[in-house]
Amino acid sequence: MSRISVRGFAVASATAVTTVGAVVGVATGDPSNDLETTASGATLLADIPVGEQASVQTASLTQQADAIALSADADAKKSAEEAARIQAAKDAKDKKAAAEAAEAKAKKERDEKEQAASRSATRDSSDFQVQSSYTVAQVKAIAKQMVPANQFQCFSNIVNHESTWNYRAQNPSSGAYGLVQALPGSKMSTAGADWRTNPATQIEWGLNYMNKRYGSPCGAWSFWLANKWY
Repeated sequence: MSRISVRGFAVASATAVTTVGAVVGVATGDPSNDLETTASGATLLADIPVGEQASVQTASLTQQADAIALSADADAKKSAEEAARIQAAKDAKDKKAAAEAAEAKAKKERDEKEQAASRSATRDSSDFQVQSSYTVAQVKAIAKQMVPANQFQCFSNIVNHESTWNYRAQNPSSGAYGLVQALPGSKMSTAGADWRTNPATQIEWGLNYMNKRYGSPCGAWSFWLANKWY
């Protein structure tokens, strides 16, 4: 059988070369068909019979293709796992944000309902019989019935600092007057003509002022703490 020389044919994969060498040895039955190594370290095929050369090369290329396919599959699997991890983290973050938003909304609705219920349970200045004078305890009792329960402590804090619950208190310098030290005191006439002598009228005006300017007595108290006035 005629033979051709294929020395110098370099195989890209070391693993594939080893396999091809084994195939050549089995196919030819000639132990003298050894693999050779070039000066650069590349492994070369020995002489192969003409009829067998194509089969050997095909086997080598097939093995290389299989190795590349396996590597690509591994890379694809790794990429898919990473993408799934990123998506899971994003989904968890979005779910948490949605839950927090829902909770905030529910809390706001609860607070609004409580405030509405509290306001509906309060009374205005016309509900109280006018007296010639009032004690501090009586003034506080009126305020508790007019100011929403969840705002009363803040309202009380302001009145304590402004007038110590004296509905006739007057600032000799500025002229501010009453429980909430309206300036000028005549502003309180919008709540009633008896603003000078009726603590209920003063409380009604003061409560409306705090709600309009600061949102609530507690909003007014927060401002007062920061500025020592409101």
